[in-house]
Amino acid sequence: METDGIWSSRVSDDFTPDGDLEKRVWTGAQKVRFDRDPFQRRSYPEIETSVATLWTPEHLYLAYWCNFVDLHIYEADDNADERWGLWHRDVVEAFIAPSAVTACHYYEFEVAPNNQWLDLEIDLEDRKPIAKDWNSGFLHAVRVDEAQGAWTAEMRIPAETMGIREIDPDSIWRINFCRSDGPSSARRLLSWRSLDAGQWSFHQPARFGMLRFAS
Repeated sequence: METDGIWSSRVSDDFTPDGDLEKRVWTGAQKVRFDRDPFQRRSYPEIETSVATLWTPEHLYLAYWCNFVDLHIYEADDNADERWGLWHRDVVEAFIAPSAVTACHYYEFEVAPNNQWLDLEIDLEDRKPIAKDWNSGFLHAVRVDEAQGAWTAEMRIPAETMGIREIDPDSIWRINFCRSDGPSSARRLLSWRSLDAGQWSFHQPARFGMLRFAS
């Protein structure tokens, strides 16, 4: 059943992502699970995805648990540089609007199973071009367990890079979690929140869910 929001649990100290989601810091964090393609109205339980979130005043953390059948990635490059078009391969995505009022101005973060990455600033309200050169400085790490058919991704996103001096626990942000999986001939697109199938795009801020911060 779809929920309209997710709670982010506060942690006392910042940490560097390593892709290991078995560590204690993630124990007890609320997870949301999804396996539904919002455009074809189909479910794919074999690639069920779970997401949890943590926060400190300076950073938002995201964790993804992803089941997979096969991996489809770009050949590994120097991951110091972002990879444009990453969404054409296997990838997890987060769309984050730090204001529940102006959700049309938001930020996109993508990480692939080989730790290639992309971050974007998007402003649909003012019809500004996507800021390709914007760099959030977010940290990310992945792990792949071929035997279990699962990969994990962990992100640390600076609040300051999204125009927030520090996270206010009384604030409500807007957010959506998405995933692309599979070859181009059998593409599967998953979204935590339901979307307008007619638009055929993840970029639907009116459908983002609510992100609340637990003290």
